[in-house]
Amino acid sequence: MVDLETARQIALALPGAVEQDHHGRPSFRANDQIFATLWAPQNRMMVKLSPIDQSVFHAFDATVFYPVPNKWGLKGATFVELAKVRRDMLEDALNIAHQAVMLKKK
Repeated sequence: MVDLETARQIALALPGAVEQDHHGRPSFRANDQIFATLWAPQNRMMVKLSPIDQSVFHAFDATVFYPVPNKWGLKGATFVELAKVRRDMLEDALNIAHQAVMLKKK
């Protein structure tokens, strides 16, 4: 289990990561792009993965990692249930999401 503050700290510990509001939710950005958002009332985090990475995490445990239920989910946006996720798994997902936005050109 990871609480909201720990999830925030993990995201902000990544190189160049900053926290900004995104439609009333805390978002975590690097290279001017969102790689994760906190959904505090639902105790979850959205992590921006590729569809392939999403499927790998989803296969690990579909009750912890699952697609956001809309077109964004089809593009890799993945919900992470913070009450169920192991810290190391959240760190892995955030690292992958962060790395992807760092590789994109501005």
